[in-house]
Amino acid sequence: MTDGPNTPQSARDQANTTERAVWEQLDRVQDPEIMRPITELGMVQGVSVDEAGHAEVSILLTIAGCPAARRIEADTQAAAAAATGVTQASVEVGVMTPSERKAFIERVRGDRGSRPVQFGPDSLTRVIAVTSGKGGVGKSSLTAGLATALAAQGLTVGLIDADVFGFSIPSIMGLSRDGQTVQPTQVGDMILPPVAHGVKVISIGMFLGDEDPRTTAVSWRGPMLHRTIEQFLRDVWFGDLDVLLLDLPPGTGDVAISVGQLLPQAEVLVVTTPQEAAADVAVRSALVARQTGQKVLGVVENMSGFVQPDGTVLDLFGAGGGKLVAERLSDEEHGVVPLLGSVPLSPGFRIAGDSGDPAVLTEPNDPAAAEVLRIAHELSRHGRGLAGRPLTVTPR
Repeated sequence: MTDGPNTPQSARDQANTTERAVWEQLDRVQDPEIMRPITELGMVQGVSVDEAGHAEVSILLTIAGCPAARRIEADTQAAAAAATGVTQASVEVGVMTPSERKAFIERVRGDRGSRPVQFGPDSLTRVIAVTSGKGGVGKSSLTAGLATALAAQGLTVGLIDADVFGFSIPSIMGLSRDGQTVQPTQVGDMILPPVAHGVKVISIGMFLGDEDPRTTAVSWRGPMLHRTIEQFLRDVWFGDLDVLLLDLPPGTGDVAISVGQLLPQAEVLVVTTPQEAAADVAVRSALVARQTGQKVLGVVENMSGFVQPDGTVLDLFGAGGGKLVAERLSDEEHGVVPLLGSVPLSPGFRIAGDSGDPAVLTEPNDPAAAEVLRIAHELSRHGRGLAGRPLTVTPR
């Protein structure tokens, strides 16, 4: 499909000057779900430009009803119209045949075969699991903010909403509005996660069909929970990520144990509030992570205080919980666990999350957003090390 006679590649090779200009413009059009050029993915079938400068571009979508169809068509038309020598551009949209769809999947996955186990111990992707001892500490809002901030820094970021019972990431990331949640695209046995604010996102809330996620409860036992997390890691194709964040449910239950088994190399970021009671249970969640071999990356204290108009801080929930957790987790065996930051209470940060527009993008000067941006910058400075892992190179 890509290198034989009458293929897109041969058509490109035989193109005239104006048609080649169109192809070059199409190289800049990305599939919004896979975030790779549509020309590289074999989605462009042909380009023709007549003597009057009218360009016709033929593209193929992976499936009928592809949720990204309108954007791909619009971006393709705009790119073709911008090519030198083109006076008008039109786009013909078709759907891939089963054999073309198979070739597309192989092209996306490369040489890693079907149903690959992603983010294993040898993966270069940095995996950060965000946990807390109890609910209501703002863990999901913080995870979404960090993911968005890291993506804004230019990193390729994925986000798994592993809080199966209390999923909220689709709403916070703007993928669920008025009871309608954006669903992933399924191509064969490959699931492509929606992208929001530059972050590839997956959540059980996207698989509830026509049910309103605001009024739907998920009630599963341990084996089903493990299978769900495993499918997110196996069947959802994130591609090459710099960072993968997981929003874990609070506590030390089945999901935390499953993540420890499936991703033993993950780093754990512990979220707590300033209250001593919250600090006590936050320590327990970190200790469970350590039992599975995971490393505690650090502690973030959320809701650390309310910044008043005169600049003074009102400690509504007390003070010192984050420092207390960091101190209790630090010892000779594991070293010093740092307090990475303290995020103050902020109405603006909360309102932005409720609207699906993260404050780190819309209100970067907000006290809470500014602190999350600072923490994200600190995290990005320390990538995952290569020590102890085999490099996929062969010396000559």
